[in-house]
Amino acid sequence: MYFSKKTMEPLQEEPTLVWMCSDEGCLCWMRNNFSFEETPTCPICHSAMVKNTRMLPVLSNNTSM
Repeated sequence: MYFSKKTMEPLQEEPTLVWMCSDEGCLCWMRNNFSFEETPTCPICHSAMVKNTRMLPVLSNNTSM
């Protein structure tokens, strides 16, 4: 018998808008299109969050706000 591992295709990534915590000690971040508020606060340390970009796998958010 011959068992082989299937090769996984690399995930497609694109620059994505995210909210990042402004506190340097906190690593919390969230995608912009998955946040519930116009300007969110960090759910972990309750600091202000700032906009930034990251290279992330492509996801779609089909909920309408």
